[in-house]
Amino acid sequence: MQNGETEQVTRGANDRFGLISGPLLNLKNMHYDSATVWHGSVLIVTKPIQEQPQLRLRQVGPVSDGVQTEGNVEQKGQTIEGLKLYEDPEKAFWRFSLAVPVETFEARWTYDIPGLYNESGDQVKKSWNFVIPAEEQSMRIMFHSCNGFSVGTDMNAWVGPNLWNDVMRVHGKKPFHVMVGGGDQIYNDSIRVDGPLKAWTAIHNPHKRRTHDFDNQMRAACDDYYYANYVRWYNIEPFRTANGQIPQVNIWDDHDIIDGFGSYTDHFMKCAVFRGIGGVAFKYYCLFQHHMAPPKSTFTTDSSQTMHAVNGTSGVDPRQVENTYVLENQTEDDSWIIGKRPGPYVEERSRNLYMRFGKRIAFMGLDARTERTRHQVNYDDTYDLIFDRLQREIVAADGDIKHLVVLLGVPVAYPRLAWLENILTSPIIAPIRLLNKRFGVAGGLFNEFDGQVDLLDDLDDHYTARQHKRERKMLVHRLQELARSHSMRVTILSGDVHLAAIGRFYSNPKLNLAGENDHRFIVNIVSSAITNKPPPKAVANLLARRNKIHRLDHDCDETLMPFFDKQPGGQEKSATWNKVTMPSRNYATLTEVVAPASNGETPLETDALDQLPKDGHAPLHKGEVGAGTTHRAADGVSSDSGMYGGLDVAVRVEIDPHDRSAATEGYGFSS
Repeated sequence: MQNGETEQVTRGANDRFGLISGPLLNLKNMHYDSATVWHGSVLIVTKPIQEQPQLRLRQVGPVSDGVQTEGNVEQKGQTIEGLKLYEDPEKAFWRFSLAVPVETFEARWTYDIPGLYNESGDQVKKSWNFVIPAEEQSMRIMFHSCNGFSVGTDMNAWVGPNLWNDVMRVHGKKPFHVMVGGGDQIYNDSIRVDGPLKAWTAIHNPHKRRTHDFDNQMRAACDDYYYANYVRWYNIEPFRTANGQIPQVNIWDDHDIIDGFGSYTDHFMKCAVFRGIGGVAFKYYCLFQHHMAPPKSTFTTDSSQTMHAVNGTSGVDPRQVENTYVLENQTEDDSWIIGKRPGPYVEERSRNLYMRFGKRIAFMGLDARTERTRHQVNYDDTYDLIFDRLQREIVAADGDIKHLVVLLGVPVAYPRLAWLENILTSPIIAPIRLLNKRFGVAGGLFNEFDGQVDLLDDLDDHYTARQHKRERKMLVHRLQELARSHSMRVTILSGDVHLAAIGRFYSNPKLNLAGENDHRFIVNIVSSAITNKPPPKAVANLLARRNKIHRLDHDCDETLMPFFDKQPGGQEKSATWNKVTMPSRNYATLTEVVAPASNGETPLETDALDQLPKDGHAPLHKGEVGAGTTHRAADGVSSDSGMYGGLDVAVRVEIDPHDRSAATEGYGFSS
């Protein structure tokens, strides 16, 4: 029997719920109407149960300098019934939808779920807390990407997700209101190494591999793998602790499915196995990362109704819904911007995001994976949907929105690698590829899937790849026009490349525009990876040497900012001359800089530029003066740079991957 959002299940006083994973806390949106309301959700995964769990939520008072103080504030509480999203004989997914009134002060809330017990049979008595910004406050943002390990990583050299210890340490000093996942929140690549795709990957003949069936038995094995891998990774500390206390907003990327998904050759991406795992990965992406019911069925070759989208989702296979409950008619989250048509390799529509990050910051997350091919990132009509939504929301905010934060999983302002693309696609590679196919020569150079040079899927992923050049230019121009027409700043967040860098678009100096008044000025904060290993120093240094002044058009230039004034903690990560790329695990923080209230205090002013710079190898405005370890924003906590209306940005860089406490070096600037 299928039910809608209003399903109610009787709950007893002594009910017990076997917790498998969670809780996972998500931000959904903030609404600024007659009353300001924060919307979020909590997800838990339990053993199958007949009862309906409840979540108890209460406010414990204002936050002051990161310290919980109940004071004399009247506590406000509510009880929320769990809504079952999905259940099969092994597990059940429950969502608790939260709607919390926003106060005149920054408020701490706490929640618990009575009746939970763990695998050992002990009761889970723990409660979790999170922080909601005040009515007039913008959210404090933590940004991360690449939260997992690539296949073949030496786990003795790169010990666990250590940097989450530093995230929680900084969160304890000054709470984050949201953490943004820029893609690759989990790495599912081992499905082809020690998972159900191992035998398929080992098929030597590319034609046989492309034409291999993806039947229901193979789908079920892949379903078990993705679910188990999510539970394993999301239960690892300290990532698990962060998930329950800092509201998440996520967009997926290739490793959430499999390495390179969407960027292999078109005829190979259309093969049954890739379409099949795309559907299964989407199922668990919906559940774990977005707290929404998944499609009732996913692609298989022995069920024709699943092989083509029906009303924007996979058709229903009776075998897949046997002994399985999937919530129907769920209310669509108003933060979604849903594509008009399914992706080319997944029978689902893209899920882009728009939401308010507090009073003066808007957020847009681009789903750059569902519609991706080797020659496009997103459909043109999807961009139209996104910019129409942004226009409506900014106008409706009536001047409140001063900053738009845009999430693009892959960097958009980044050194060109066209010369490497030219080499890897040139005729000189063809004889080597032939020897590889026949005799296995240079096996490490070519990938296991489409036989192309292994680096090509990564290069083709980049907006700076030659086939994405038109699309990239269009996207940046539309963002710049939005900034111009609404007098607001745009900042882009990106990950993927496993190192840190700060790219910028800006008006050509001949136009004599100061950075503070330049609508073309867009910062691209590249922060990656929080867990995966960085590239070798030689790669980071090569990228730094390719950091030229590039021309987006005749009025707009781009380049990376000199940012890393010294090596982190004295540990040599790159060449001493390399100030623009940092090959070490890292994450970023963004905090709005608010002018002090009129109380007689003298506002802190930042250093002004003596003259406009000649190019982007120098500071472009006063917020970039002194960027690096001595900048006031470098600690990831302070927001007193004096760059009023902007964001104080810190990139927290790991010093030693063997240090489980995750000591970091902070680098700061203001945008």
